[in-house]
Amino acid sequence: MTLLLLIINLAGSVALLLWATRLVRTGVERFKGNTLRKFIRRAGSGRIKAAFTGGAIATLLQSSTAVALLATGFVASGTINAAAGLALLLGADFGSALVVNILSLNLSWLMPLLLLTGVTCYMKGRSSAFRHSGRVILGIGLILLSLQLLSAATLPLKDSPFFSIVADFLNRDLLSAFLVGALFTWLLHSSIASILLVATLCNQEVFTPAVGIAIVLGANLGAGLIAFGLTLDQPGPARSVSLGNLIFRAILAIVILSVIRISGVPDISALVTQYSSMNPSAGQIVVAFHLLFNLVLVILCLPLTGVAARILAKILPGIQDGKQQQNPLLERETALDRDVLDTPSLALASATRECLRVADIIELMLKPVMEFYDHPNTKAIEETRKLDELVNKLHEDIKLYLVELHDDELSPREILRKSELTNFAINMEAAGDVIAKQLLDLAAEKQHEDLSFSPEGRRELGDLHSTVTANMNLALNVLVSSDIDSARTLVEEKDRMREQERQSNQQHMRRLEAGTLESRETSNLHLETLRALRQINAMFASVAYPILSEGGELRSRLRSLKSIDR
Repeated sequence: MTLLLLIINLAGSVALLLWATRLVRTGVERFKGNTLRKFIRRAGSGRIKAAFTGGAIATLLQSSTAVALLATGFVASGTINAAAGLALLLGADFGSALVVNILSLNLSWLMPLLLLTGVTCYMKGRSSAFRHSGRVILGIGLILLSLQLLSAATLPLKDSPFFSIVADFLNRDLLSAFLVGALFTWLLHSSIASILLVATLCNQEVFTPAVGIAIVLGANLGAGLIAFGLTLDQPGPARSVSLGNLIFRAILAIVILSVIRISGVPDISALVTQYSSMNPSAGQIVVAFHLLFNLVLVILCLPLTGVAARILAKILPGIQDGKQQQNPLLERETALDRDVLDTPSLALASATRECLRVADIIELMLKPVMEFYDHPNTKAIEETRKLDELVNKLHEDIKLYLVELHDDELSPREILRKSELTNFAINMEAAGDVIAKQLLDLAAEKQHEDLSFSPEGRRELGDLHSTVTANMNLALNVLVSSDIDSARTLVEEKDRMREQERQSNQQHMRRLEAGTLESRETSNLHLETLRALRQINAMFASVAYPILSEGGELRSRLRSLKSIDR
């Protein structure tokens, strides 16, 4: 086999592994994304709980980076503190390592069953939940297939003169192996893929266990660099989470690498065999070391998360005294380009970009609402309320811009798109009014009356707020893509939100019957907040109906709702 063909086979196997891992992650996020966000919200009450939550979610998503992005988002919005975010990431690192250990087992017998089940569920499933489950099962099957292909692709490397030279060099210079591992992981943006590849190469005796361990140490550093790089645009408190995790990883990895180099590059396999009754392969040693590294990381660093968060908060600039950081989108020039009004497709694209800008401002207004309920800040509330004036102006500009597109010059599809964007802009303006004139007023009332929610009531409102925020992001994806599956999911999430609101209403009434003092004092506040969040969620969900109507699914949905009413 030529070197070029060998590299192509290897690259194809890695590409399939990366895509299959992403397939699992997106399936879980679409199926249970809101539930995962709720778990993260509730994890802020303790470091150990946060670490367990991070590990569980990383195992499901097969990505510690995904957990890092979720955690930093919650820290940025004030939902959880930086110490809890750091604990989440430490747990996520261990969860990701656990996934590597599971995938390294010989599960080839399970692959055909997973592929058959996954494809059947995805193609024949009638509900989005069934299809997303199929996506996850199919992704796991493809991961196992990619590992088989990876093993076959790396088999000739042992006899390759070029890779023999590379392996000899890395065996003599573990620091270079460490740096290669960090760089390769950063390039792949997946520690799972890079470590499984290294384990496979060790099994093929291309690398010794010592080289494999050095590369794994670098891969752990590279994984920390990925999360830090993806959160550079976040506020200081959020960046402190990914930076703290990177520092923890780097210190432990460098210490262990130094010990290995000072000890004279021992025969790891011989040491393991000497102190264990097992006779593991080189790949198993590497994978087990990765798990042990992250377990030690959790044990040593979990007690230090509070101290690290406080130190990094002093180093990194963040939000102080309730003052919001200036956001570039507030000063951005309009996307409504009048020079392209003669080309409807370009004009509609310009209007879409401006609608997304309005939605981003709505998100800026909505995200800190629950923080205002917990820690009222009059100045910050007033600054947030002023954003509604900008939303009103942008809404008016979008409407007037779209009016200049005459229907007799548009295709039927363009007329429909024009109507979708007009309605979306109207709904965003209405959502801004609900936030500014209802939710922010309620937050100010809670401050003025010095009221407190019951712990259960506050948790219910927080969960609903998280659901609305998640549905907002889904609605924006639907607006841009017009994807019918995403539109269907958005409407299902609206139904789920309505059920959440109903359950919260019932729980609130039970607390009133039980005589809970906080619930009595905040009854109107609680119910009005529920109603406002439901209204905002419905405004975002409305973007799905034209797409479902065009696909012929709206009538069938109405018929099913009527049958339920009967």
